[in-house]
Amino acid sequence: MRFNRYDRNRDELVSRLEMMGSRTKAFKALDTDGNNLLTLEEWAAATGQRFAGADRNKDQLLTRKEFAQTRPKLVATPGCRC
Repeated sequence: MRFNRYDRNRDELVSRLEMMGSRTKAFKALDTDGNNLLTLEEWAAATGQRFAGADRNKDQLLTRKEFAQTRPKLVATPGCRC
């Protein structure tokens, strides 16, 4: 469940910090110069790398199957501690 992914401390409430925390790691990975600003160049470089990695036959075109590979990988979440 998406709610559980954000509710890190399992208090059945999602704080702004919990909501934004999941995005911090991805942002830092894109912010290659570490200035806490994301430039178009930084974003484009990451997108280009993702495209190139998915273009298996290197024809500069993505088939439906190749395009599916550009999707961010899902991270396994711990099961419910009910």
